[in-house]
Amino acid sequence: MPMKRTLKIDPVTRIEGHAKVFINLDEAGALESAGLVVNELRGFEKILIGMEADRMPHVTARICGVCPTAHHIAACNALDHAAGVTPPPAALLLRELMYLGHIIHSHSLSIFVLQGPDLVLGLDADPGVRNIVGIVQANPELAKLALRLRSIGQKINEMVGGRGTHPVTSVAGGIAFTLDQEKLKALKEWVDEARGVLPQVVPAVKGLLMRALEAHPEMGEKWIVPSFGMGTVQDEGVSLIAGKLRVIDDTGATRVEFGIEDYDRYLRESVVEWSYMKKVQVELDGELHDYRVGPMARMNAARRFGTELADAEFAEFARLGGAPCHTTVFQTYAKLIEIVWAVERAGEILRDKAIGGETRVPVRFQGGRGVGHVEAPRGTLIHDYQIDERGIVRAANLIVATQQNYSLINRSIEQSAQSHVIDRPDDRALLNAVEFSIRCYDPCLSCATHALGRMPLEIAVRRGAETVKTLRR
Repeated sequence: MPMKRTLKIDPVTRIEGHAKVFINLDEAGALESAGLVVNELRGFEKILIGMEADRMPHVTARICGVCPTAHHIAACNALDHAAGVTPPPAALLLRELMYLGHIIHSHSLSIFVLQGPDLVLGLDADPGVRNIVGIVQANPELAKLALRLRSIGQKINEMVGGRGTHPVTSVAGGIAFTLDQEKLKALKEWVDEARGVLPQVVPAVKGLLMRALEAHPEMGEKWIVPSFGMGTVQDEGVSLIAGKLRVIDDTGATRVEFGIEDYDRYLRESVVEWSYMKKVQVELDGELHDYRVGPMARMNAARRFGTELADAEFAEFARLGGAPCHTTVFQTYAKLIEIVWAVERAGEILRDKAIGGETRVPVRFQGGRGVGHVEAPRGTLIHDYQIDERGIVRAANLIVATQQNYSLINRSIEQSAQSHVIDRPDDRALLNAVEFSIRCYDPCLSCATHALGRMPLEIAVRRGAETVKTLRR
């Protein structure tokens, strides 16, 4: 029996939220189970009760500083449903444009700032240099282009949304402004600049990902989690803020499609006794199934993007990763393809003359339920409100992507732990591998728990009832 010991590595880097990982070994030292523990209490749904419904797009955006636009638009979609209105075409185009800026910004942040240091410098690099500063030093040209792409996404989000971090312009019934020629000109220039960056950024990221798989073949050979998946589709294409939810099985076969108002017929939330984050499963024919959401799930569920460059990369993705793809690290490539599509689609919207029309219709709440959703960068986000005849929220339920990916995250932790606890014992490699496997899902624990906190990662390795070692970063 190995002696107890504790290793401390502080502070954690590049994890959004407060997490602890446990790894259980049996008496023979084989991996028994592993999982992610979220230590903070979820409570935002209770905060919303008693508030005016029309405040939801602004209040819920404060849940998270990483994906506020996702909550902003999801809340508006729910309020439109509650009031029984459809915003004008210009408003729908502006909402989508705002959201595409958010996707460009968020995916660029995830790929280049959170995962980028692992890809550019390698999983075995010293944590002291494996960060965004290390990327700038190792590959200044790529860092410059990547950060500019992220900045363009944020600029689009800010101009259309009224604020960079917590947008304010989308309201029940539409958008609270009309797009003038000056703003239109600036937006077109940014989108053109972003498109000009893609030919350099896309092959660079693909090359880094391929080199990472060569250096760590276990990621391509063993970090594979077959599962059901769910994504929003419209006309068989990937869609972000409108469409039906499609659930596929691990072979890619469609099992069910439904409108968001029927989500509670299929999705089941349940409490996990060792974590404050609930997990979500899909129930079909009386059986519960774990499922994946997010960029890779969206690509598995849909048949196309509908733009030239993105569809070309979509075909390459299927060739390299399979269709459907279940290899965890390919989520990085999926995010990259969504950036390409978001840039192309933004250009299409800005060329659409309908964007200059009326942007708002009157709204009146008469009591009832409102359900709305978006495809957040990390996956499907659902807002569900019960609103009384005075327009006051009487109940709220929020289902976020990280909850839906929870079971898959835990299975990925098991696979990465197996590689470095059993197959190749190495404490630093264990921390690096577990962190990287979690980052592939780009988890947002603030959304999942609605709590503030530091961002440490703690890994506890137990053999039977005894804690063998605890590693902290």
